Parts: sequence; C-alpha cells; structure tokens
Amino acid sequence: MLNRRVGLFLLLGLALGAAAWWLFTPEPQRPVPLSLRYRLVELGRGPLEQAVSASGTLNPVTLVNVGTQISGTIRSVHSDFNQPVTRGQLLARIDPSLIEAQIAQLEANRNEVQTQLRLARRKLARTEELVARGFMSGAQLDDDRQAIESLLARIRSIEAQLSRERTSLGYTEIRSPIDGVVIARSVDVGQTVAASFQTPTLFLIAGDLRDMQIDTNVAEADVGVLRQGQRATFRVDALGERSFEGQVKQIRLNPKIEQNVVTYNVVLATRNEQGVLLPGMTAAVRIHVAGKTDVLRVPNLALRFRPSDPQSIRTLPREAGQSSSGGGQPSSGLPAGGRRAVLHVVSESGDQQELVRIPVTVGVSDGTMTEVFDEGQVKAGDRVAVAELIRAAGSQGGGSFRLRLF
Repeated sequence: MLNRRVGLFLLLGLALGAAAWWLFTPEPQRPVPLSLRYRLVELGRGPLEQAVSASGTLNPVTLVNVGTQISGTIRSVHSDFNQPVTRGQLLARIDPSLIEAQIAQLEANRNEVQTQLRLARRKLARTEELVARGFMSGAQLDDDRQAIESLLARIRSIEAQLSRERTSLGYTEIRSPIDGVVIARSVDVGQTVAASFQTPTLFLIAGDLRDMQIDTNVAEADVGVLRQGQRATFRVDALGERSFEGQVKQIRLNPKIEQNVVTYNVVLATRNEQGVLLPGMTAAVRIHVAGKTDVLRVPNLALRFRPSDPQSIRTLPREAGQSSSGGGQPSSGLPAGGRRAVLHVVSESGDQQELVRIPVTVGVSDGTMTEVFDEGQVKAGDRVAVAELIRAAGSQGGGSFRLRLF
C-alpha cells in the first residue's frame, strides 16, 4: 500500500514537472514574414505640390476712417451704408452756430481796433506837427507810435483767430477724402460728437472693392519658403467650394507673438470683379510654393519610420557615382531644396526577403507624400516599411520570455 502511494506521488510530480516545462519554456523563435511584421506600401509616381495653408480676413486695399476735428451736434447726414461716394462729396454736417457766433464776435473786435487805429494815426500826425514846432517833447511822439504798433499787433492777432475759426467752420462739413463706398456709419442726426482727446470715427469708407487683399497669419516654420508673387488659391465659407485666385503681395517683417507662437502677416492680393467677396470674410488660403508633375513619391510615414531592432537591419551604401538628382552625373552636393533621409526597403533575393536601410535624398513635400531624387537606389514598385506590427524579440519594451498557451 505504501509503495503504491509513493509511486502515485512520483508520477504526479513527473506530470507537474513536464507541464511546467511545457508551459514556461520559451517558444522557439520562427522567422516572421515581412508582410506580417511590417506595414508595407509601394512607391509610385505622380504629381506633387508643396503648399502652405493659412487662414485670413478679406479687407479692402484702401480703408479710410473719416472723423472730425471739432466737437458739436450733427445737424444733417447725407450718406448711408453701402452708398457710393466721390472725393469731396458731403457726408454730414455739424451745427456751425457756435463757430459762426465766434467769427462774428472776432470781426466786431477787429472793426473796433481798426477804428482805434485810425484815431491813433490822426493823433500821431498832430503830435508830429507840434513836435516839429517845438510845442511838445519827442517822448510823446514815441508813445503815439508805440500805441499804433500795439493796435496793429492786436489786429493781426484777431485776424489769426478769424482764420482759425473759418477753418473750423469748414470742418463742420464732413466730406469724403476718396472715391469709394461707405461700409460703416456711426452717427445720426442730433448726436453730439466730442473731439477733445481723440478723433471720433463717423464713417468708414472703402476704396475700390474690386481690389481686395487677404491678411493671413503664417507660422514661422512656413514663412521661410514664401516669396513675393507666388500664386495662391482660397475659399470662403459663404461661397462653398468655389475657388479664387490671388498672389503674395507682401511678407511683413513685424512678427506677432501669442503664447510663444510666432506668426507673420502675409498679405495676398486678389481681384473681386464680380463683387461677391465682402470685407471681413474669412478665407482659407493655400499658397503654392512648388509643384512637379511626375516624380517618385514616398509617404512621409516611411521617412519617419524607425524599427525596434535597428542593429539587425543592414545599410545599403549609396552607389558610387549615383546622382542625387537622378541625372547620371556624380553628385557634388544636395539639389536645391533637397535633404538627406533614410528609407527601409524590402530587398528580395530568390525566396529570401529582408529589410535594408537605404539613404536617399528627398525634396518637395505636400505634407503627406515627399519627392525622392535617388531613383537609382529606389524605384517605383519598391515596398517600404511605414510601421512595425510585431516588435522584435528582445527589443526595448519586450522580452524573450513568453508564456506558451498550447
């Protein structure tokens, strides 16, 4: 009986040991096909266009704030919203009663002083005659001459005040400084305007609305590729998918910094012949920097891809005499706008496949695809890795131990 129990315990121990060995022994590593381990895409040819996207506001090229230099009550308004106006046209009139009364007072003061001047001159003539005969001293003659000079100075002062008041009287008529359209009016009849500290805005007049501009904010990372005269297209929400043409007019040097984000004001010029574009509309702008019709293209994901086991992937050196531009001449440097990059390409030799690292030169990018210059190293139809689906054993974040479930 005892021997039977010992035998059962031995068999049970051997069974548990075999089960533990089967469960916890690492599974033999078998090569995983590249198509299962990596996400692969094929290189292809096609058009590629580099563009900078931004948003901005449509504004008239000429926009004038019409104000007033004097204070007073609006007596009449002669223009309204959306009304075309010409240069010098009367827009509104301020009540001139106080200024006219001041002018009348100054004119009366001038007439009074002129009367005193005539009397002073007659007195001077009598004094000169008496001094010549020796009946009066020369001091009296000097006093009379000084009185005349004082009266002349008072007349000049009054005339200066009259000139100022007449100018102010002209300012009571608010006139358009340009030919254009009234897009804003902020006064009504009977309203009092005060110009003591700053000029109040009465009207906002836009110039020719057939010439418009778009003020956009472009990030500092994109402004370096922009140049004056580049073509641009834009859309506005009010007109759906309808596209409009424009071009870069000015890249202003003054940066705008908000929350450590630096942007630059890029001004685009556009024509508004049909008048469908209105001031203040928000435009989604696309500035075309460079474009090519038939180039070898690679997804940007492939340029950013990095495998988990880079030591196991061999690097294919650049072929001797291979031109970066694909022209067949030795490359003496990067082509215009080119930069170095690395692609992980599937190499086939018979039934064997492996992933090799190939240095290439890339150029124009549209944000999704990038041009590849080195067509001697890679070609259309080659498969490149863009992501890793199964991490290599022993790579960072993983381990060689794996629980076997069957």
